[in-house]
Amino acid sequence: SQDPPLQPQLLFASVSVPGPALLFAKVKRKEEQVRRFYACAACRDRKDCNFFQWEDEKVSETRLQAREEINRSRQPPFTHTEYVERYQSFVALPLAKRKFCADCQLLLLPEEWGPHSAHCLLSDVSLAQLKRPSRLLLPLENKKTNAQYLFADRTCQFLLDIIISLGFRRVLCVGTPRLHEFIQMRQSEKKEPVMRSQLLDIDFRYSQFYSQEEFCHYNMFNHYFFGGKFASEACQRFLCQPNGESVIMVTDPPFGGMVEALAHSFKKVVRLWKTSCDQELPMFWIFPYFFEPRILQCFPTFALLDYQVDYDNHALYKHGHSGRKQSPVRIFTNLPPKDVVLPAEEGYRFCSLCQRYISSENKHCESCQACTSKDGRAWKHCQICNKCVKPSWVHCDSCGRCALQEHPCGKVGHGCFTCGSTEHKRRECPVSENRTTMKKLKSGKRKISEMDKEPVATKFQRQTQAKRARKRKRSSGHLENQKENQRKRNNNNPERRLSSI
Repeated sequence: SQDPPLQPQLLFASVSVPGPALLFAKVKRKEEQVRRFYACAACRDRKDCNFFQWEDEKVSETRLQAREEINRSRQPPFTHTEYVERYQSFVALPLAKRKFCADCQLLLLPEEWGPHSAHCLLSDVSLAQLKRPSRLLLPLENKKTNAQYLFADRTCQFLLDIIISLGFRRVLCVGTPRLHEFIQMRQSEKKEPVMRSQLLDIDFRYSQFYSQEEFCHYNMFNHYFFGGKFASEACQRFLCQPNGESVIMVTDPPFGGMVEALAHSFKKVVRLWKTSCDQELPMFWIFPYFFEPRILQCFPTFALLDYQVDYDNHALYKHGHSGRKQSPVRIFTNLPPKDVVLPAEEGYRFCSLCQRYISSENKHCESCQACTSKDGRAWKHCQICNKCVKPSWVHCDSCGRCALQEHPCGKVGHGCFTCGSTEHKRRECPVSENRTTMKKLKSGKRKISEMDKEPVATKFQRQTQAKRARKRKRSSGHLENQKENQRKRNNNNPERRLSSI
């Protein structure tokens, strides 16, 4: 039988290319077997990083040496210090001698032009382009590794405006290079108030453009600084000066990343900051709204804001879409929601009952005593479930919950549908007062026809088989007609009849 999904555990040991590996557990539920193994913290695809090691496995010296060799081969071509020196030399060159290799994603000095002559080169790289490296570098869009989607300028401007209005003057940008650029450009223009930022990102290519105080090569899934103690201390210095005040952390992790591992790392960042301040580090965590239960489980003080975050290089997560096509990405924050003012020109308004800003389609539900919509559409209240649900959902008496019209009845997920807990299923949930159990359904209190009980997948398979049978029947009938017509033509043509004899 097929193995169930991996159950991650947050233990750190062993080393792969992106730093310490995470410890996972592979569970075979039917056989009740559990075996733990280490895998790469950053890459979910073995093609990108094939590191794998059972927890109880004894690794030979030969294998350790081979692993070290692989790690060395995948290191950046230059150290961060060398990148900074190269950048200073590059900026000093006249415009005609500033070239960027698009194939190698590298700023080239004149003595390096030869080996790159057959590559795709960008000439006359201006200082303005160097200030916006996220537009110069190609985004790393591997969904199982980097998933490097970049904020649209609209989102960056909103975040920057709201950060300034809230009184913050330093921004720790974790996986948000486009926002870091905006702040750095603002600083170069000497605008008031003075803003500072530091970027933590797994994309080492940014080392070419920023100093060691402005950028740290960092893996947010295991809180690993590739620059070692020096980089970690640089981050701590940024967080703690002066006295840890007026600083906020803004993070935009890959959406396929494990929330628990991310939260574990972010709490370590908070501990770095708490050496100088005994409060909660203000944070904007940008993530899809449907991860709300997992995020709140890790950070109970967080609230979900209605603002729709959009990206330049994502086909769907763009501003201007409506209904289900709009961006599902939102902002989670530990700041009071009423203090985060959303732009009225985009349709956001203030709900005095909820004390927060909401989208134009979000309606206050008197039964729930909240503005319940998460996806930008007006949700409807289900009296049976006693909560608001998506407009496309209907209540299913068989499942005892609301779901899409076409859904597999009786199919329950890994966790509780009512409260999201993985410790029990919906039918045993202590939160639900009006739950319907499978025993009640089987006791005959509700008569269900065989067609009602048929799962959607089975029904679809049955319909497909029937269509194929009808097609075969039509094809065979058409073939018989062709043969009959051929016999008639032969009988009417004497020459053809003689040649066939």
